[in-house]
Amino acid sequence: MEIALFGGSFDPPHVGHLLAAQYVLATEPVDELWLLPVFRHPLTKKARAPFEHRVDLCGLLAALLGPRALVSRLEATLPGEGRTVDLLEHLHAQRPADRFALVLGSDLAAERAQWKRFARIAELARVIELSRGGFAAAGAGGGDEAPPGEGLHVMLPEVSSSQVRALLAAGGDASKLVPRAVLAAIEAAGTYR
Repeated sequence: MEIALFGGSFDPPHVGHLLAAQYVLATEPVDELWLLPVFRHPLTKKARAPFEHRVDLCGLLAALLGPRALVSRLEATLPGEGRTVDLLEHLHAQRPADRFALVLGSDLAAERAQWKRFARIAELARVIELSRGGFAAAGAGGGDEAPPGEGLHVMLPEVSSSQVRALLAAGGDASKLVPRAVLAAIEAAGTYR
């Protein structure tokens, strides 16, 4: 079985996450897609909504994607500082018969130099890079000599969790940026107000 791992703060999950996950499920040869909210982020110390709340919000997002989309609390159970390479090493030890793919937005892929042992990550998982609005994909640009299909990058909407948080904090309408069920749960909990 191949499992696509889609990690992020999901603070909150938004339509960009939904469309990225749906795209991977529809176009990649994966059996499952796991949404993995970060428990601790090694590169930033900014405050986040509580982990369990973000897990619950991801559950609402996963429900929109169907039975092949799952939410994992795995990051909360691992020791250390929350590095992707450590997560992948753990998964390979626990699930040696499975293969893994790592879903990365072009914004994160551009930061590969900051990642711990990215070369090892690429050995442990097939990297699926998705172009995110406002960020060029690594190697994007194609050219006249590119074979058909090469250099074709599907662009996801230019929306970010920080944009959604700021909009909600200001009392704005995020209904076009956040799936209805997720937004209803955010409003019921009073998150980001």
